[in-house]
Amino acid sequence: MKKAIVLLSGGLDSVLAARLMLQQGIEVEAISFVTSFCNCSQAELSANELGVRLRLIDIFAEIMGIVKHPKHGYGKGINPCIDCHALMLKKAKEYMLETEASFVVTGEVLGQRPMSQQLRAMEIIEKESGLEGLLIRPLSAKLLKPTIPEQNGWIDREKLLDISGRSRKFQIALAKELNINKYSAPAGGCLLTDSMFAKKMRDLLAHIPDPSWHDVQLLKLGRHFRLSDKLKIVVARNDEENKRLLSLLEKGDVMFMVADQKGPLSVCKGEINRQQQSAAAAITARYSDDKGKSGIVMSNGEGKEEVLSVQPMDDVEIGMLRI
Repeated sequence: MKKAIVLLSGGLDSVLAARLMLQQGIEVEAISFVTSFCNCSQAELSANELGVRLRLIDIFAEIMGIVKHPKHGYGKGINPCIDCHALMLKKAKEYMLETEASFVVTGEVLGQRPMSQQLRAMEIIEKESGLEGLLIRPLSAKLLKPTIPEQNGWIDREKLLDISGRSRKFQIALAKELNINKYSAPAGGCLLTDSMFAKKMRDLLAHIPDPSWHDVQLLKLGRHFRLSDKLKIVVARNDEENKRLLSLLEKGDVMFMVADQKGPLSVCKGEINRQQQSAAAAITARYSDDKGKSGIVMSNGEGKEEVLSVQPMDDVEIGMLRI
């Protein structure tokens, strides 16, 4: 029995790719990558449904290096898809060799993604990963060159597919036929492709050249405003984000909240002066239920508090500061 390493995101295509290998008697072990830009929870659910082992591999540091300096450029957001896919496949090859597997499998579909799944891009990714001949894309295999596993008879090429394009109608029908129910929606992909997240990421990189995991997590929450090159304020949008912001507080952060606690929590990160404290309070008041009438409490997180009386910042000024 041959063993394959399957890149499992939890999306429909990767789940189908894994199932097609299992149907051919291939031993499957799945891997999923922790990047801070995608959610691994669906991969875990899908691995359980498939009955395969899942290994999570943290590549946050490497991904951040690629985001800052992509060899093959960005997509519409700040997504270095070709470089990112090549990195993941390099890591997959390392794990393949470590576990004595025979080849690597992905759920890529020819022509589905505008940047990374065109034929030329797929060839570049395969070459740069060092997996030439050992990378199987079962959903489009019949439209691609035969691989070593196919040529050697490890897998039957006739049982692979010839899907292309952006429609997922065939995959959805096949999933129903195979009784596959647990997979993520196509829209739940990488945050780097999201235009609003991309703006916040570009601002972060412009002011913090080497952001931490913590810095990136903060980008996923609230409204962001730039008060100076060294100061940013994040305003929560609901109670759940209030809780998440509290969990991400670090030493040196300054917190603002409505005195009667009916409204958002805001956090300032960076060097802050007295004028900027008033501006941060005014922004917080703008999004509070009582528009700051009960006062805005400023706290340094070490027990020191002060109540500020401010007028809500007007929408024109807020618009100028918003990232």
